[in-house]
Amino acid sequence: MEDIAGPPTENGASIAVQIVLSAPFPMVLTDPRLEDNPIVFVNRAFEKATGYSAAQAIGRNCRFLQSAKTDPKTVQRIRDGIAKGEEVSADILNCREDGSPFWNRLLIAPLRNEQGEVQYFFGVQKVLGEPPEAEADEKLNFMLREIQHRVKNHLMMVVGLIRLHSREDVPAEAFEKLARRVETLQLLYEELNASGGENRDAVALGGYLSRIVNSLSELGGGGSLLVDLDIDSFTVPLEVAVNCGLIISEATTNAMQHAFVGREAGHIRLSVHENNAGDMRVELADDGVGMPKDAEWPNNSSLGGRIIQQLAKSMDGTLRMASGPRGSVVTLRIPRIKRD
Repeated sequence: MEDIAGPPTENGASIAVQIVLSAPFPMVLTDPRLEDNPIVFVNRAFEKATGYSAAQAIGRNCRFLQSAKTDPKTVQRIRDGIAKGEEVSADILNCREDGSPFWNRLLIAPLRNEQGEVQYFFGVQKVLGEPPEAEADEKLNFMLREIQHRVKNHLMMVVGLIRLHSREDVPAEAFEKLARRVETLQLLYEELNASGGENRDAVALGGYLSRIVNSLSELGGGGSLLVDLDIDSFTVPLEVAVNCGLIISEATTNAMQHAFVGREAGHIRLSVHENNAGDMRVELADDGVGMPKDAEWPNNSSLGGRIIQQLAKSMDGTLRMASGPRGSVVTLRIPRIKRD
């Protein structure tokens, strides 16, 4: 499994790898098709939490983290879940590389291929500062489960692209697009982690989208793009935030790639508003050269175009682009939604 666990190559693949490696929550990937279901991938957060380097962990079953005081019933429950190919969660007493014990909240889920066969098991972890009884269990469980759910749907693509790159030449653009989608999930994790938790299923949409736009403009614009914000303060359910984040990520990247050709600088304006009826309007405008006359966005012939169209449709929303010589405006409208 060196094509997964080995050092990133110096091309688009390294971007995807680096983002997953630097995710703020510990991540583990194991391969049940190999003898004893060994670890094939860990990220830097895992190394920091356990004290074990990737080189020390890869190739070993996760049981090496257990100690003599680890509850055998908990271990058996985890084994049974893996044997059945089911999701399983547990608070387990583990040991770091230096021998010091720590409580670990572990969520494990199978990653399946199109035929439904388990290819990997994906685990996210949370190091508990105190024994589980002293933690804010409900909020913590919610955050971990949501992040696991979002990330696992993209992780298989990450692994697949890295493996594919080891065999053939894959355009760097494919890795960069994937990396952006994974990064929107990392920003969402940080947004949830920083929230007060009054409503565990609520995300401040304007703040989340502005972080995405600012992050992408700094990454792709080299400081030459200025971002203006016009944002109402309101929250939306987590699922809506995820969908809007992915759509705005695609729209921002499209603007950076096409709007400012031949120019050294430009402006992007993000507007996020809610009217009295509860309808939402999200706009991303640029002062660029506009799209070519024969260009279409979103383009249904591309995977990215189909994805964001489906995301908008899932919210009963509409997605439009207006383009001219003074720039382009992408408008996402979403009718009133129920907010629990």
